[in-house]
Amino acid sequence: QVQLVESGGGLVQAGGSLRLSCAASGRVFSPYSMGWFRQAPGKEREFVAAITWSGTTRNYIDSVKGRFTISRDNAKNTVSLQMNSLKPEDTAVYICAAKMSFGSRWDYWGQGTQVTVSS
Repeated sequence: QVQLVESGGGLVQAGGSLRLSCAASGRVFSPYSMGWFRQAPGKEREFVAAITWSGTTRNYIDSVKGRFTISRDNAKNTVSLQMNSLKPEDTAVYICAAKMSFGSRWDYWGQGTQVTVSS
């Protein structure tokens, strides 16, 4: 099994920045894509960003484009999410996920890390 562990969450004021990290361990097979999802209280989990094995293809939801940047370090089996210009509506539990690059579904999920943005 593959385990995903997030870190870097916390409390930040609107306009501030946070950097989330996700470390993968266990039986990690390449190539695989990694991504970030988030879930706010009372809301459904939503996709935030994803990155392919090469790191050359990245996808974001419209609401975070220009503010969030996803990156990865394959040598360390980690993926990061740099979040700038944070808004209160970004408040959520951020969850790391992984899948085979050509897979049809996300196979592994972390437990999440809390991000709270105050106004």
